[in-house]
Amino acid sequence: MKEVLGHVCDAERIFAYRALRISRADATPLESFEQDDYVRNGPFADRLLSDLVEDFIAVRRATLSLLRNLDEAAWMRRGIASNNEVTVRALAYMIAGHELHHRRILEDKYFAAPRDDPPCHRAH
Repeated sequence: MKEVLGHVCDAERIFAYRALRISRADATPLESFEQDDYVRNGPFADRLLSDLVEDFIAVRRATLSLLRNLDEAAWMRRGIASNNEVTVRALAYMIAGHELHHRRILEDKYFAAPRDDPPCHRAH
């Protein structure tokens, strides 16, 4: 769980950085990143889960602050990230979708209700 949450934070920081650069009309192509290396080299296992949750909250607040303060023109600006053309708007959707993707994985893996109960014993 810690590595997944750390990965989500790292990726959101990178996607938000890309959104910032592109929103400011920076035409410099932005490199890709190897997510597995980031996880492998992140000290997530040594951190308290509560600390990682606080980090996620801080990262999300910073991302929302950035996105809320973009003007209309910035949302449609295009740039190159990971050898692909992308808009700032698309990056915002990627940030949200990436977090939801990993949230579902965590829910299914760690927080799913037992599914082998007879139907009459499940909560309604």
